[in-house]
Amino acid sequence: MSYVAVRGKGDPNIEGGEYQNALPLLYGVAYTIKMSKKGLREIEGYFDFVIPPLEGSWWQDRTDGGIDYARKDDFNFISCIRLPDFVTREDFDWTVSEAAVKKKPDFSAVELLRVDEGLCVQCMHTGPYGGEPVIVEAMRTFATEQGYAPDFSEARLHHKICLSDPRKRAPERLKTVILHPIKSI
Repeated sequence: MSYVAVRGKGDPNIEGGEYQNALPLLYGVAYTIKMSKKGLREIEGYFDFVIPPLEGSWWQDRTDGGIDYARKDDFNFISCIRLPDFVTREDFDWTVSEAAVKKKPDFSAVELLRVDEGLCVQCMHTGPYGGEPVIVEAMRTFATEQGYAPDFSEARLHHKICLSDPRKRAPERLKTVILHPIKSI
């Protein structure tokens, strides 16, 4: 899968922090691709699409792949939005240049990320992000009962797909898909 992505560090809740600053860059690129249909550039294979939900991979240094939610300042992240399969490297580079001209912020942190998710256990979490540890433990238990073990690495991380916008939805109504990499025991 291909994504527009931005890497960073820090508490995602800090206004003006790296995570908050990444969001306009991601959406700027995604919407520039979507709206290219109204411009002069024709992207081969283009079809109209809905901008997919915000996704992210999260980790902390010096852990076993788990997340210590009490240490949010120590979070590392790759925040991303999935791109349609028709987007090539050339299309992506054009889009970043076009977005920088139109939107004006510095898009140098944006990258084209390709991911092969691999085998995962996943679960839908409904509620505030702080309630995730209970879901993560249930996922770990389920995977173990099915003959699998966690398989975290530099390339395989705690992955979230945010189906709800926390700016528009009450915390108890947030919906998030959590994915964890696993391997056979």
